[in-house]
Amino acid sequence: MALMPVPPLRIGPFQLATNLLLAPIAGYCDLSFRLVARSCGGIGLACTDLLCPQGILHETRKSMELAATCPEDSPLCMQLYGGAGDPLPEAARWAEDHGAAVVDLNMGCPADKITTRQGGSSLLCDPDAALRLIEPLVRALRRIPLTVKMRLGWDGQHIVAPYLATRMEEFGVAAITIHGRTTEQKFSGNVNLDGIARVVSSVRRIPIIGNGDVRTPRDAQRMIESTGCDGVMIGRAALSSPWIFRDTWSWLTTGQIPPEPTLEEKCRLMRRHFQNLSRFRGERVAILEFRRRASWYAKTMHPCETFRQEMRTINSSGDFERAIQRFLGWRRGSESASGQSAPIPRTTA
Repeated sequence: MALMPVPPLRIGPFQLATNLLLAPIAGYCDLSFRLVARSCGGIGLACTDLLCPQGILHETRKSMELAATCPEDSPLCMQLYGGAGDPLPEAARWAEDHGAAVVDLNMGCPADKITTRQGGSSLLCDPDAALRLIEPLVRALRRIPLTVKMRLGWDGQHIVAPYLATRMEEFGVAAITIHGRTTEQKFSGNVNLDGIARVVSSVRRIPIIGNGDVRTPRDAQRMIESTGCDGVMIGRAALSSPWIFRDTWSWLTTGQIPPEPTLEEKCRLMRRHFQNLSRFRGERVAILEFRRRASWYAKTMHPCETFRQEMRTINSSGDFERAIQRFLGWRRGSESASGQSAPIPRTTA
């Protein structure tokens, strides 16, 4: 049965298909992966990796790889980071002109390489200075909304997110994603649902999107019920289970979780991912990327240690395909010999 009435999310003028968002996972949420996750269903909005304003305005190779999109990759949020002195309004206009449906300002990344450049969650250290970045960004965008992703505060003694959310709504921010931890915590400890709930209570109309520790459809349900948030952003769990958005939207709207993809279907997703990487960035990049990314898929494909090790040494697209074929053949042989299906545990990641 349906557990609750859960409407799709609306951000400014844009009505999304669901209330679920793919997070800007640094180093992982490139175009090739976004297309794989979208193919599984359930994503209302996907986000790019963090984009450096100077990089996209100068159209450097790295920034263009991070900002790459295509017609199938829609709707798309492009996320900027930076602080006072950075050309954020100009970068926002660039994003609007190059396929973004939403522009997001990152005020949540705790990585030193971002915070030491006065970006990400370092903006939480001076809330009023952070607010001075907002109005020029809102004015710069002509047709699309500005959103913000942030944490609760720099540390537990300086929880500034409720204050910032109230003011950002006044300035014209269309939605806020709140990761329920402080910068000091990074990704340790448990997400603070009460902290997210206080941000929800601090705004009048705009949607608040909860983020952190959502590994299963039931985690998303718990976040919505506990905080009153309007949507849920999912990050690392999607790397091993890109179908989590499909499962979560089904659970939230029908109370049912579809059957987990078969082993063959998971291998087809891997093939699609490898082909996307080859298409957009070349075979050599696809090989290097899959040496590390195959281990994420493998989390739901046990037993697979030989397959995982083989993927770490591939040197061609042929090696990639042979590794998959050998793995599928071995698993089919194991199932046939045992007279039953080899166990494929339901993912919780």
